[in-house]
Amino acid sequence: MRLRISHATTYHYDPPASGVIQVLRLTPRNNDGQYVANWQIDTTSDTKLDMHLDAFGNVTHVLTHGPLSDLTISVNGLVETHDTGGVLRGTDERFPPSLFLRPTPLTGTTTEMRDFARGLRAEAEKDTLGFLHALLTQLHDYMTFDTDPTHAGTSAAEGFSLKRGVCQDYAHIFIACARSVGVPARYVSGHFMRADGVVEQEAGHAWTEAFVENLGWVGFDPTNGICTTDAHARVAIGLDYLDAAPIRGTRYGGGRETMSVAVRVDQAGRQSQS
Repeated sequence: MRLRISHATTYHYDPPASGVIQVLRLTPRNNDGQYVANWQIDTTSDTKLDMHLDAFGNVTHVLTHGPLSDLTISVNGLVETHDTGGVLRGTDERFPPSLFLRPTPLTGTTTEMRDFARGLRAEAEKDTLGFLHALLTQLHDYMTFDTDPTHAGTSAAEGFSLKRGVCQDYAHIFIACARSVGVPARYVSGHFMRADGVVEQEAGHAWTEAFVENLGWVGFDPTNGICTTDAHARVAIGLDYLDAAPIRGTRYGGGRETMSVAVRVDQAGRQSQS
C-alpha cells in the first residue's frame, strides 16, 4: 500500500516567546514492512534542523529559534507499506527486549490491572502470543474511545480506572499489563489509514509492540483491536509516549500558548472523503 501522509502542528505564543526548543520525532525509517519513498520536514521559522538518531534509533531533529509568535512544523511524505501479519523485521534494534520490561510513571500498574493481566496469562498458559491476542481483544472491549477525559500526562493506571481514553491511553495500558506478567512491550507512534475512508485526523496514532520468543517483535493496535497491518506507518518507539512523542520541547518567555494539529493519511490514488 502507498500511504500519503501530512502532519502539521502550529503553535501561537501571545506575547511572543523569547526562545523555543523542540525535539521532533516525525520521520519514519525503513524496515521489511515499510519503505519511505519520500519525506520532508518544513518549518515556518528560518532555522536549521539538527538531525541525529536517538538511543532507540528514532530519527530525531532538534529545532531552536526565537523570538517568535507563531511556528508551524509540517511533514509530508509517501510510505510504501506491506502487511507482515504484525511481525516486525529489519528494524534497528539497539537494546535487548528485556529493557522494555522497565516500568515508567506512565506505565505503572494497579492491583486491578495486575490481576486482569495475570488472569489472561493463566488462561493462555505458556502461549505468549495467545496471551497478547487475548489482552488485545479484552482491552479493546473494556475501553471506550473518548478524547475528553485524558491528556498527554494521563497514566495507564488512570486510563484503566476511567475505562476511557485515546490511542495513547490504550497503548500505555496494554504495555503496562504485558510488562506486569513479564512480556516486554514498547510504545509506537506513527500513522494509521482508517478503513472508513475518512482521511482528516486530529492527531497521529499510537500502538504497541510486544516481544514473543522465537518470533520477535509483534505489533498490536488495541485502539482498533487488530495486529498492525499495511495501514500502519511506523515512526518512533520508546518505553512510553515521552520517548516517542512526535514533538516535544519547551519555550522561554512569552505568555499564553495555543497548539493545533492537522493530520491527513490517505492511500495514494484512492478517492476519499474528509
